[in-house]
Amino acid sequence: MSVITISRASYSLGKEIAEKLAQRLGYTCIAREILLEASKEFNIPEAKLFRALSTQSSFLDRISSKKHRYIAYIQSSVLHALNCDNVVYHGFAGHFFVKDIPHVFKVRIIADPDERAKLVMARDGVSKDDALHFLTKLDEQRTKWSQFFYGINTSDPSLYDLVIHIKRISVDDAVEIISNSVRLERFQTTPDSKEQMNDLCLAAAVRASLLDIDEDVEVVAQKGEVTVRTRSPQFVQKGLAQHIKDIVKKATCANDVRVETFPTSPLGIWTVVEADKKLN
Repeated sequence: MSVITISRASYSLGKEIAEKLAQRLGYTCIAREILLEASKEFNIPEAKLFRALSTQSSFLDRISSKKHRYIAYIQSSVLHALNCDNVVYHGFAGHFFVKDIPHVFKVRIIADPDERAKLVMARDGVSKDDALHFLTKLDEQRTKWSQFFYGINTSDPSLYDLVIHIKRISVDDAVEIISNSVRLERFQTTPDSKEQMNDLCLAAAVRASLLDIDEDVEVVAQKGEVTVRTRSPQFVQKGLAQHIKDIVKKATCANDVRVETFPTSPLGIWTVVEADKKLN
């Protein structure tokens, strides 16, 4: 069992490759459906979540706390979907969330600008120059988006296990190459990699559930045990710690939770509150 993420430049036929690949392997193919799931789970309009992933944003919008919040919701939903295995995901940003998971096969699809421009011209009825200008701006905006939120460039080949250039290699060729490569033992799910994925998924779910308390909350999960780090005035720390534990217990399947509160005073230090107390 494996997970495949396909990162693609716009109009590079990545969607077609993902759909044919999923059909070939008998995997589930997901993309935009993630936004619908996140919208339902977190009661956020799908359009707002889509704009959080959109590169057509002003600088003020990109730094807004709401945008960070929406991306946290999307991350939780993406990881929940990928944790099922046997999935091909071709939505934007998915590979960011699972970059360190061994059984996730990360693929990048690229194509020549002229070939991409032909697709834009056919869709929008514009000139080649206009199509190339549109693609240049779109690529620049996506690069800025990924660098702003994650400090990486999506075109960096070191982020991927495989980069395929659609030119001499056709869509069907790409499907054949990926389907053969993903069968390698190194991309199969193991107990250790599954536990790593479970912890990543759990941490994202916990963080999403706590954003109303602290938008900068930090969450780490290890073997089902969760550590939450947050800032608060000293006089509310104990009550806040229990409140956080109650929320985590209701929202997730965490085995244990540890809450560390950081006083809002500039001279404060991390204080462990009710450490190692089990959820029950």
